[in-house]
Amino acid sequence: MKYGLTQFIFRDIQALVRKGHEVELFTLRHNRGLYNPLPDWKVYRVEPLRLILGQLRLVFRKPGLYLRLLETALRTRLLHDFVIGASFAGRMQDADVIYAYFGDHKLFVGYYCKRISNVPLIVTIRAYELHNNPNPTMFVKALAYCDRVVTITEYNKAFLTEHFDVPADRIDIVRQIVDLDDYRFEPKLKILIVGFFAQKKGHEVLFKALKLLGRDDVEVWVVGDQAPDRRLVDCRRLARDLDIESQVAFFGEQEGNALKALYRECDVFCLPSRIDSSGDREGFPNAIIEAMAFGKPVISTRHAGIPEAIDDAALVDEDNVEQLVEALNRVCGSVRLRRELGIRNRRAAEEMFSMSNSDRLERILQRYATDAHRVLGVSLERRDDGAHSGAD
Repeated sequence: MKYGLTQFIFRDIQALVRKGHEVELFTLRHNRGLYNPLPDWKVYRVEPLRLILGQLRLVFRKPGLYLRLLETALRTRLLHDFVIGASFAGRMQDADVIYAYFGDHKLFVGYYCKRISNVPLIVTIRAYELHNNPNPTMFVKALAYCDRVVTITEYNKAFLTEHFDVPADRIDIVRQIVDLDDYRFEPKLKILIVGFFAQKKGHEVLFKALKLLGRDDVEVWVVGDQAPDRRLVDCRRLARDLDIESQVAFFGEQEGNALKALYRECDVFCLPSRIDSSGDREGFPNAIIEAMAFGKPVISTRHAGIPEAIDDAALVDEDNVEQLVEALNRVCGSVRLRRELGIRNRRAAEEMFSMSNSDRLERILQRYATDAHRVLGVSLERRDDGAHSGAD
């Protein structure tokens, strides 16, 4: 597992386990990624001691086979695959089938495991191993020892037959799977929150409100992540603890076009800001300004300077989950209200937060700079006067 399990391998294993099959994973690498073995899956890794024991066991029990396999490994320059295969084979004696996913080093190790254990070997071929195989010679040899070859397209089947001489009647096409109940279009109301996972941003209040809302047609899009200098909230754990994971999508930190797309596609922006446990609070959240500029309805709190820009009808008291539930229900339940609030917010953004504010700041800075030079000039003139009078 170079980067954890790929999504399609994870799905295949999960489906087999759910059907009641016992699946044991033998990994050449064991790094974490987006998809990882579930806690109850049995996983075997490469272990240095077992590498040695596997060689000793094979050389004493089957010396002739050992020499033949060693010769193949040296000729194909894949000694490491042979050593790993010999170490895994001892644990595969009671297996019903060896299944190699990908026709690369996984297949090569599987080849040695089959030769040693005599357990049937099946491989799934996807793409890169057909066109950029790390060892084409061993690929052909291992394919010949497979009891069945599985691939995912008619194109791959034809390629295997034409370029690697695999008989068509030994190849099965098994396409990828997707949970059609889980992956289907459903109309959703998307509530966006943008900000660091800090107490003062109010993620906890929003998540609790989502739980109480009890609407399957509402989901929360979360943009942001941990910040080391803030009083943090573990939002992912919070979603698990509240059992709302299926209604929360974490996008991590975003910027530029990706962030704009999320603003554009959300239905409601919500930031229930509050005073955190250290007494820290917001100035005026930039994310609210951005949502207003996109003409989105904004639900927030009567906190710091927020009421200066957001209509009181869209504000709730800090830390008041019940009020937030009422506000979300009201706004999510009315297309007309969302449109009215969005139009009002866009106008307010144009009036309060346009680039003309930069012009005002520039004038202040320039005035100060001019005044400073004038004061400095007066001071220098007085010094000059004093010097002249002293000279007289």
